[in-house]
Amino acid sequence: MQYMIAIAAIAISANSFAQNCTQVGNTVMCDNGVTYNRIGNTTFGSDGSTATDIGNTRFYDDGSTSTKIGNTRFYDNGETSTQIGGTRFNSDGTTCTQIGNMVSCF
Repeated sequence: MQYMIAIAAIAISANSFAQNCTQVGNTVMCDNGVTYNRIGNTTFGSDGSTATDIGNTRFYDDGSTSTKIGNTRFYDNGETSTQIGGTRFNSDGTTCTQIGNMVSCF
């Protein structure tokens, strides 16, 4: 579940609108047309985006990073996201909730 909500968080971070994503195996398909595949510690987006996890730090293709401490992820731009159960609450006011194999972010 963490993987899918993390993918949705990556997807919504690039967009300011509601986003829905569905997971099938190791592939996550989002309604903006972008698909994401995780291979090892790296997530690859069909839009050319990548994110690589090393320890508790995530490195993004744009040079930014985030660090996870407990259930909260701290982004280098000052934003945060906190995971509680199947819902991720982002400091920009958006939330992502997983039900089954689908994540919706608003």
